[in-house]
Amino acid sequence: MENKIRVLVAKPGLDGHDRGALVIAQALRDEGMEVVYTGLRQTPAQIVSAAIQEDVDCIGLSCLSGAHNELFPEVMRLLREQQADDILVIGGGVIPQEDIPFLEAQGIAKIFTPGASTKAIAAFIREHVKPKRTSWAAPPKKIAHIGIAVHKIEAALPFYCEQLGLSLLGQEEVPGEQVKVAFLEIGETRLELLEPLGPDSPIAAFLAKRGEGIHHIALEVDDLEQRLNTLRANGVQLINETPKAGAHQALIAFLHPKQAHGVLFELCQYRQESREEAADE
Repeated sequence: MENKIRVLVAKPGLDGHDRGALVIAQALRDEGMEVVYTGLRQTPAQIVSAAIQEDVDCIGLSCLSGAHNELFPEVMRLLREQQADDILVIGGGVIPQEDIPFLEAQGIAKIFTPGASTKAIAAFIREHVKPKRTSWAAPPKKIAHIGIAVHKIEAALPFYCEQLGLSLLGQEEVPGEQVKVAFLEIGETRLELLEPLGPDSPIAAFLAKRGEGIHHIALEVDDLEQRLNTLRANGVQLINETPKAGAHQALIAFLHPKQAHGVLFELCQYRQESREEAADE
């Protein structure tokens, strides 16, 4: 579901009249936006604090007292100080035409003078609000494994086991990916040798195009579906829009390598029992 635009309507300074601000607030609600009204006689610091706490996309400043040339720039200064200047700021009220270029130079995106259409205000907000880019509180847990494409696992194992001294933890076929996987332990992570089960396997296509070698890097996460939603919202191209079944009963999804400068990343989420089974092998 599309997120609604959130707007903070604010009355900075000692202006005691808010009829116009209330009309704008209701009109924006009628346009489907979420509106927070701060009330009368707010300081620039209070307005900026409320905007950040309410996580708004736009601040609408209304001033009838004539102090707009001091109050509006101070709001912009505080937003920059708080690294929140990606919030769209518009203004309105009794503002002389000769003051508008100065206010716009301070960062106010648009000044709407008395008589401006509420439809025009809503349209301007929709057109100029910057899409929010969300992130996670923590990075992926660790590198779960590095996938290496090989023509035949049995032909590759002597090098990894006898020459590198890695322990073979086991082998598994993943029908959904048409691949056979051999798990090799190396510290807290694994190498996974990937052998195609048939000509239609993605690994077979990789081998035909690039030959044997590193196929992907897998990162372990605890919130795969949420991360996919966030990546999609941030405009990241995905190979898998939803999680699918992988080895060790994990849920997996691949990101398009164009997003990582040619590196194919897999995100994987293990059930607790699957993680313990993998560690015990």
